[in-house]
Amino acid sequence: MVIQLADRRIEIRNIYLYMEEYCRDYTLSDTDDCDMEIRITQEDIVYERQKSEQEDIAEGIPIRQFSEEYLETLAVYRKIAEQMPFYDTFLFHGSAIAVDGTGYLFTAKSGTGKSTHTRLWRELLGQRATMINDDKPLIRVNVDGNAVIYGTPWDGKHRLSNPISVPLKAICILERAETNRIREITKQETLPMLFQQAYRPMDTGAMQRTIALIERLHVKLYRLGCNMDPSAAELSYHTMKG
Repeated sequence: MVIQLADRRIEIRNIYLYMEEYCRDYTLSDTDDCDMEIRITQEDIVYERQKSEQEDIAEGIPIRQFSEEYLETLAVYRKIAEQMPFYDTFLFHGSAIAVDGTGYLFTAKSGTGKSTHTRLWRELLGQRATMINDDKPLIRVNVDGNAVIYGTPWDGKHRLSNPISVPLKAICILERAETNRIREITKQETLPMLFQQAYRPMDTGAMQRTIALIERLHVKLYRLGCNMDPSAAELSYHTMKG
């Protein structure tokens, strides 16, 4: 199977057919001249199960039981994310939406309301708004610091994504608040959250490149305190569109 992510052609040597269904919107019929090859072994799946169990224990929640088919999808994306920094691209945890061909990315700790907020944008803007990815988009950073954000099939529990790419205009750190407020913030204020929400490769070289890409990234940055009222979307959209 060959898929295209962030303008890269990736050959995946998977074990289970579910992987092909999972990536169906990103699959290519032409299998020549791939940029990278991903091979999955049973050991990779075991690693993902162990990692998931460790995270559940750390969070104090019951250990979740995932199928090997689903764990393979995690193994594939982890291996892709390890190589992407060498193509000036990194995985980022957030909910990304395109409006009139421009990308906006909301990031926050899990459970804060990223998906809810982008849903409010879609309700506000109708057909002008398109989900890019609701969980793990890819960001490519150009030499000048401008960025492009890409949809991927790793798109969260609601499976909201599209195989599109658009220029990334702004990243917004979202926080819960009783009243809505938003302000533009500096790169220095944002760096800790950007590093936290980016995938941090195990490979030292890939990790160094990820840090360099984040430092080079040049987009508008905001901090939004919001509730779940539609007025939160009105405030953030009209502020961030500039």
